Formats: sequence, structure tokens, C-alpha cells
Amino acid sequence: MTTTAARPARRLRTREAWHVGAVAVIWLTSLFVVSLWISGGGIRDLLAMDADSLTTLGRLTGLVAANLLLYQVLLMARIPLFERGFGRDGMTRMHRVVGFWSFWLMLAHIVLVVAGYSAASGLNVLVQTWDFVVDYPAMLLATAGTVLLVMVVATSIRRARARLRYESWHLLHLYAYVGVGLALPHELWTGADFLSSPAATAYWWTLWALAAASVLVFRLGVPTVQSLRHGLRVVGVERDGDRGVAVRVSGRSGAPRARAGQFFIWRFLDGPGWTRGHPFSLASAPGRDLVLSARLAGDGSTRLAALAPGTRVHVEGPYGTMTGDAREGTKLLMIGAGAGVAPLVAILEAEAFAPGDAVLVTRDHARATAMRAPQIAALVQRRGLRYASLDGPRGRSWLPRTHDAWAGPQLIAYLAPDIQEYDAYVCGPPAWMDAVTADLRAAGLPRTRIHTESFEV
Repeated sequence: MTTTAARPARRLRTREAWHVGAVAVIWLTSLFVVSLWISGGGIRDLLAMDADSLTTLGRLTGLVAANLLLYQVLLMARIPLFERGFGRDGMTRMHRVVGFWSFWLMLAHIVLVVAGYSAASGLNVLVQTWDFVVDYPAMLLATAGTVLLVMVVATSIRRARARLRYESWHLLHLYAYVGVGLALPHELWTGADFLSSPAATAYWWTLWALAAASVLVFRLGVPTVQSLRHGLRVVGVERDGDRGVAVRVSGRSGAPRARAGQFFIWRFLDGPGWTRGHPFSLASAPGRDLVLSARLAGDGSTRLAALAPGTRVHVEGPYGTMTGDAREGTKLLMIGAGAGVAPLVAILEAEAFAPGDAVLVTRDHARATAMRAPQIAALVQRRGLRYASLDGPRGRSWLPRTHDAWAGPQLIAYLAPDIQEYDAYVCGPPAWMDAVTADLRAAGLPRTRIHTESFEV
């Protein structure tokens, strides 16, 4: 029989195994791509210091860009290997970094190949570009795909994205699938490194087929089957603070299995716009019902308040690793801001702790906007949760102005003097979470005891 003390170690080993597997896939495929370039005479052509040097650099940047685009598709497909291996935060960072690198390497590939062929043939650069687009197989499709990818990247820059509603940005972001699909024929029909050997051809066709299958299975098939099997419907809607709403969902056979702290991608089939999925965390320990809680902000969250009981629900997930499985210590320090309080309350409801051994710190601009207030009060009364509400405009750090005299690490030490016995869970806006995490580290809490989840891409 497994002891309570042995469970955290076993869970940690499982998470590490998933992480090692995900990292191994990335390294092995990356090394294989570089080996294709080397076996095709890449180093020899690079050292020639002539037009072939430009062309071979173009080949290399094209190969790496294609491989990174493959990772992008797999990350968007939310396959279990990457979800469990990197977690939501890791995948969010990878998605953004890999996306921009693949884009810039794709542009470098275009520039270098055109420059290399132009230097070798003596043609004007513009004439060579036109010749590529018009006369080479599948290049018109690749050009259209490039234009779509430029649009997706341009709207993903933080300043541009801040001007767009989430729903509009998400719709534009889906064009990345179309852009990748249009570029694929060019790579597989005319790319020398894609066709240089049976092994190379089999590698690229197999990986892209697996990527396409992953999207169909994990983004469409599994969620649809899961939602239909459970027959999920809205069973209740109520306000959660002055600016929040809580929605309760259930089905004829209960609800999908999930852990407190995880989230689903939710679609409510209540009319136009139902296809746009939104990530909302579970706001209560999951059982036969699932409860989500959201701040009323964009169109996706505002429409939640108008949902009628009986509305059918489609979900993807559950996703996320900010759960009780990550615990290593015996005590809990939960720090949340705004809607980020909801998953922390769910974890507290699900996890075991002795009276006084769990601390919840919440941040809101005003007490009236605080979410999950009745549930927090119940945890304080029935289970001995220690609760601190730090409301008001933000001050110099993650604390309100009323606490500017306190340093973040000093306040953490006051709330949890035996910090080494705690696991800290932090959820809120990314910049705010970064500030909290820095102060937790300064207070002496190891990085492995700090658990966060981000919903931004």
C-alpha cells in the first residue's frame, strides 16, 4: 500500500518522465533535421563562400522553420505528451517563442534562397522572386500561406493584440492552420532536403501526417466524443461578486474527470459565436458537476451571464498542471488576483490540510468585486483556512498601495514563517504573477514549490 509520504515523490517522478519524453522528441527531431542538411552537403556548400553558401543557409533556415512549424501545430493540438511534459505555462512560452522563431527563419529562408539563386543565375532579385512564384510547383500556394502567417504574427505582437478583442484575435489566429497547410505542398514536392532520401521523405510525410491527425483527434474528435457522451448542459448561473459570474455544468452521466486547478476550453451552444472556445478554470472541486467562474470582461465572458439552464456545452480538456499533484510540502500558501482566485479555491476544497496550515491571499481593486466569497468563508469556518484580503489599487509591487510599507518577502514571511513547509500556488495576470514569484523566491521558497498557470499566449 502506497504511503501518503510516498505519493508526492511518485507524482513528481511521473511528471519528470513526461517532461523527459517531451524534451527527447524535440531534440531527436531537431538533430535529424540538422543531419539532413549536413548529409546534403550543407557544410561543404557553406564553406564555398559563393552563391551556394547563401542557398545552403536558405536550406538550413527552411528546414528549421519547417520543423518549428511542426511543433507549433503539435502545441496547438494540445497532445498529452506536451501538455503533461511542459504544462500550460511551458506550452504558452514555447508557443510564443517557437512561433516567432519559425516566422523569422521562414523569412530568412525566402531571402537567402532568392539571393543565392539570383547570384548563381545572374538574374535580378525581383525577377528571380517572380520566377519562383510563377514557375515552381506549389509556390503560389506557399506565397498565400506566407501572407496568412505574416497576418497571424502581426496580430500576435503584444501591442497589436491589445487592440483586438480576444474573440477577433482567436479567429485570426486560426488562420495559422491554413497558412501551414498552404506551405506544406511546396515543402514536400520541391524541397530538396525533404526529398533527398527515402528516409527524409518518410520522416517528413510521417510527422506532418501525425501532426494533422493530432489536430483532428485531440482538438476535434476526443472533445466531441467526451461532450456527447456526458451530455453536458448548463444547470445554473449566478453572480460571483459585482463583476463575475459562476456557471454550473453537469450531464446525464456526471461530468468529465478532472482535478481541482485544471481548466477546460468551453463552448456554449447558445447561438452565433459558439465555435469560439474560451479557457476558464474550475472554480470548485470537481465532482458530478463542474463549476467555472469568470470576470465579466470580453464578449466571451459577458455572454455567460445570459446563459439559460439546459444550454448544451462542448468542452476540451481538462488541461493544466497547477493541481494538488504538484505538492511537495504539507502546507499551502495560495496567492491570487481577480479571477485567478477561482482555481485556488477549487484546490483548497479538494486538498487535505490541517486547520491553520493553509493561507489564502487575494488581490482585488475593491472588496465588492472579489470572487468566490461564500466559498472562501466556508473554508475559513469549516476547515480553518487563514484568509487575507488585500484590496485596493496596486502599489509598487504586487501588493496594494495600503501595504507600500511592506516588502513582498517580508509579508510572505509574516504569513508563512515556516516557508519551507509550504507549496505556493499563484494565479493572476502574468506580470503580477512574476512579481509574486520573485518575492516567494526571495522569501526562501524553492522554485519547485511554486506553482503557476498562465492563460495568455
